[in-house]
Amino acid sequence: MMEERRTIILGTNVFEAVQKDGDELRKELKKKKLFLINVMSGPGAGKTTTLISLIQKLKKEFRIGVVEADIDSDVDAVKVSKETGVPSLQVHTDSLCYIDVDMVRESLAHFEKMDLDCLFLENIGNMVCPSTFDTGACLNVCILSLPDGDEKPFNYPSMFEGSDLILINKIDALNFFPFDFGKVEKFIHEINPHATILPYSAKTGQGVGEIVDYLSLKIQDWRK
Repeated sequence: MMEERRTIILGTNVFEAVQKDGDELRKELKKKKLFLINVMSGPGAGKTTTLISLIQKLKKEFRIGVVEADIDSDVDAVKVSKETGVPSLQVHTDSLCYIDVDMVRESLAHFEKMDLDCLFLENIGNMVCPSTFDTGACLNVCILSLPDGDEKPFNYPSMFEGSDLILINKIDALNFFPFDFGKVEKFIHEINPHATILPYSAKTGQGVGEIVDYLSLKIQDWRK
């Protein structure tokens, strides 16, 4: 009889441990009434522009902070802080293509005395790694842009399967990038029936109000 491969067992144990750590962090965040939002996407989908647009509206009601995860650069952290005025922290992951629970815990210490209501985590621009590791977030958000193409959910299903809110950005470019909304929504709801899908344009502001309303309710419910 062929011996069972230990790599499979190890992989399962590792991800179970990550999930457990994520659940523990969520319990801690609930006690602190701090709502952590993990924002994921591929490169160029518009994460930073979207965050700026959302924060400018949400900061009128909530105390907000931002964690920017990147392999090396701090450009996004500087841009978000400058344009929104909210505190930000840059996390360099070196060669890692994701941020994990331990990194998030270290980041939270930076905001400990700020008594925040909501903390945005802008994850690394990658359609695979970030969706694999539980960050302890209260809400997972995936951004898909029209230029990405309507095949992305089929090519990277784990990103969409594990997201609570799926945002379809750059709808102002529909005339230049044909996109089958019906096909995308049908597939996403087949693998993730509970996902909320909202189209918008971070550039023009179209649809941003609906996203703000959605997030406001989530933050308020978490803080009860």
